[in-house]
Amino acid sequence: MLLSLSIRNVVLIEKLDINFERGLSVFTGETGAGKSILLDSLALALGGRADTKLIRHGADSLSVSACFVLPLSHPAYLMLSEQGLPPDEEIILRRTLTKDGKSKAFVNDQPISISFLKALGDTLVEIHGQFASHRLLNPAVHLDVLDSYGNLDVPMTNCRRAFIQWKYKQAERDKLEQNLMTAKEEETFIRASVKELQELAPKVGEEATLSAQRNRLMNAEKIIEQMQTAYLKLTEERTGVLHQLNSVYRSLEKANQLAQDQFKDILELVDGAQNTLSDALGQLESQMETCESPEALTAIDDRLFALKDVARKHQVSVDELPDLLKSFEKNLAELDTGDQAVIALRKEEEEARLDYIKCAQKLSKERIKTAKALDKSVNAELPALKLGKARFITEITELPEAEWGVLGVNKVIFLAATNAGIPPAPIHKIASGGELNRFMLALKVILARAEAIPTIVFDEVDTGIGGATADAVGERLSILAKTHQVLVVTHSPQVASYGLHHWTVVKNETKKGVLTSIKGLDYEGRLTEIARMLSGAKVTDSGRKMAKELLEKSCKKKSEH
Repeated sequence: MLLSLSIRNVVLIEKLDINFERGLSVFTGETGAGKSILLDSLALALGGRADTKLIRHGADSLSVSACFVLPLSHPAYLMLSEQGLPPDEEIILRRTLTKDGKSKAFVNDQPISISFLKALGDTLVEIHGQFASHRLLNPAVHLDVLDSYGNLDVPMTNCRRAFIQWKYKQAERDKLEQNLMTAKEEETFIRASVKELQELAPKVGEEATLSAQRNRLMNAEKIIEQMQTAYLKLTEERTGVLHQLNSVYRSLEKANQLAQDQFKDILELVDGAQNTLSDALGQLESQMETCESPEALTAIDDRLFALKDVARKHQVSVDELPDLLKSFEKNLAELDTGDQAVIALRKEEEEARLDYIKCAQKLSKERIKTAKALDKSVNAELPALKLGKARFITEITELPEAEWGVLGVNKVIFLAATNAGIPPAPIHKIASGGELNRFMLALKVILARAEAIPTIVFDEVDTGIGGATADAVGERLSILAKTHQVLVVTHSPQVASYGLHHWTVVKNETKKGVLTSIKGLDYEGRLTEIARMLSGAKVTDSGRKMAKELLEKSCKKKSEH
């Protein structure tokens, strides 16, 4: 609810601070006293259009602040969270405007855009006035209002879930069809690539292995030459190491025999050397037999070139070729089974579509049922509001399939006809002013339970009416005030008598010029103000008597509700 409103330098108001209460608050005062300034100021704080003409004469700027207290479940807190603004127990909207036309907006002293201020304000207050833009006049909200009025959360949830599942299946089928189409367009290329890659049989890490072998083979000729030199030095007749060592052994053997085994240890060492050299010779021969020939270099170069050429063609690395082959093979497999898979997905998609239609039709039936109840209730309110010839109709039509969505297949629009014989038209096109406000009041009373906006403001709701009709308006405002905070600017004593809180707006001559002020009234003050509204500038005894009767009558009716 609106907790307070602070106004600085707006038209005839220099400084004004108002604290509000729950229930119905009425604002009265003579014509021209400045009641409309209060609404202009509130609208400005809620993100309304800023006009420098609102700045009080002699001032350089104006400022308006509106403070709200709300339950934590109110959507305003989610909006603040999405903007990265910390939650607080109170939400304070502030708007400033300077003479050069620069306007700034704040929420809890944090700067925000004017557009966000307006979006936030739309969730907090709804103003019904001659020039105000009523939320219920916007056809875009009529579907949501009807669903809220009918408590259609369950069928709405089922419809939303079914639509999401249908669109998921549709997207899945679209993707498979697109992939299949692409694969068919590239089938010749893919088959040729698979054949080429299968014949090449690339392996992960093969490029590194071949490069290492290539580096080794580039020195193969020098390696073999050195190995052959070593072999000759070991085995060459007369000059080879093994031949020389054998000759040394025989000489030492003869000397050892003559010296009666004196050189036995030396002979053993020479014999061991012979065995070691023989082993080395055997390994050298083995290495020479298995050593890769320089001719193998050509084969390795050819393999490396083939691998890199294919990788370059497909714009991948050599190590990615095995995975590429698997991908191409998978595409070919999908080509073989893709048509069947698409058929299966189309079947699932159609089943999901039919399930959505079933849920949407069930929701439509509930909406039609709810619309009949809404029309009956609203039309029952109209005669007492001097709208006996008016009609309210909730029109429900089915959208083309291209426009179906999570909200179902319906378009909902509120229609109205204010006179007999006139065909109904969208509610936002019917007559404006008091007639429209009374129509909106009837709607508001019926839709009170479904409306989440906590504060509702009515201006000119009593235009062109009096007596019993004005009393009916006041009674309905009182009923509405049981679920909402309602502020009413009125010229009707009957409407004013239903107020739980009564303020009078007065215009005063001061040294600074004409200034508007506001005063809260007690019972005696209300009696005098309502008497003035009944009898004119001079309050008469009969006027006071009538005022007392009005207050007693309205009090009795309020207690009956």
